[in-house]
Amino acid sequence: MDWIEVNGTSLRYDLAGEARRTIVLLHEMGGSLNSWDAMLPLLTPSHRVLRLDWRGFGMSAKLRGIADMDALAEDVRALLDALSITDKVAVVGCAVGAGIAIRFASRHPDRIGALIPMSPVTYTPPERHAQMFVHADRMEREGLAGLVEASLAASYPQDLRTDAARFATHRARWLTSDPASFAAIYRMLPGLDYTADFPAIACPTLVIGAVRDLLRPPETAEAVAKAIKGARFTVLHTGHFSMVQTPELIAKTILPFLAEVGMG
Repeated sequence: MDWIEVNGTSLRYDLAGEARRTIVLLHEMGGSLNSWDAMLPLLTPSHRVLRLDWRGFGMSAKLRGIADMDALAEDVRALLDALSITDKVAVVGCAVGAGIAIRFASRHPDRIGALIPMSPVTYTPPERHAQMFVHADRMEREGLAGLVEASLAASYPQDLRTDAARFATHRARWLTSDPASFAAIYRMLPGLDYTADFPAIACPTLVIGAVRDLLRPPETAEAVAKAIKGARFTVLHTGHFSMVQTPELIAKTILPFLAEVGMG
């Protein structure tokens, strides 16, 4: 793992594997590149894998105010440039990370060979906007400890906590997030609307919904798939943080797709 200054910020990243094709992995809100730890050994035999802490999270530079989705997408482009990765890449993102992946794909169609958004966050209904701002204020005021139980009840339901050690690690890592950066993302969510992005996506796309996702149920993911020309859609028995909760299932789903579309 290493750090690099790109696009006006400082990012922690990890580049592993020796294969020709590169997968870029974009973690969930409140996560880090370590959210993909269990998947890394499943992907590196066939791919070079680039992970990063997107700005605001993990060990990358922190955020204040309101986050900017365009800046988050451009961080990916800038990191690829800095690492001299010029071939088309496959981009896999989870939740808000899937939103970043979609924005990157729409802005840089020449850089992406395949797109896999999992439980993508692309739109917040108006009736939830006030709640987002209230939640952001509470995070900054009180920190994360008082919010962890309610948050994980929705994003990591009890029936997916079969690996106690894996869940404990996820919970502890979530609690290390910077509350102000977390709040900056929450304040960004009411402004999200990907209506104009979907028609610009021309690469092979697989949208993954999760049966046990209580935050972004499968029908919201299916709506994204229907809005992207030629996109495929599948529903898996997993949750909002699918790469943490069921890494083997995710690898078994995405690797054949990537091979089929020439990104294997």
